[in-house]
Amino acid sequence: MERSKVGGVLMICLVMGVLVGDSAGQSIQAFTQCFAVCFVSCVLTPGNDVPTCATKCITSCLFPGPSKSLKLKDPQYFCKLGCATSLCTNFSTKDDPAKEKVGSCVSSCSNTCIKKY
Repeated sequence: MERSKVGGVLMICLVMGVLVGDSAGQSIQAFTQCFAVCFVSCVLTPGNDVPTCATKCITSCLFPGPSKSLKLKDPQYFCKLGCATSLCTNFSTKDDPAKEKVGSCVSSCSNTCIKKY
């Protein structure tokens, strides 16, 4: 019962952080906040484990946009998703989503996968 209350308070604080966030570094800030809220919510759900939650939340926060069919046609999608899920999911624990480390890791994957023209 106590864990449920703490989880609820943590969730409210994270959601408020998303709503109050500033515009400087907004894309990485938006990702880290999205990841933290998603991860905490996922881990608190019975039956979910840390690696599954980290992968699910990286995917949904990295690509929150439109249709899945558009993503499947974009090689950038596969590059970023592959890099992020293989290198960035091991920072989070049940007690700490490590949103800054995960955000930094995902950002480096995005830089690695930028199209060169």
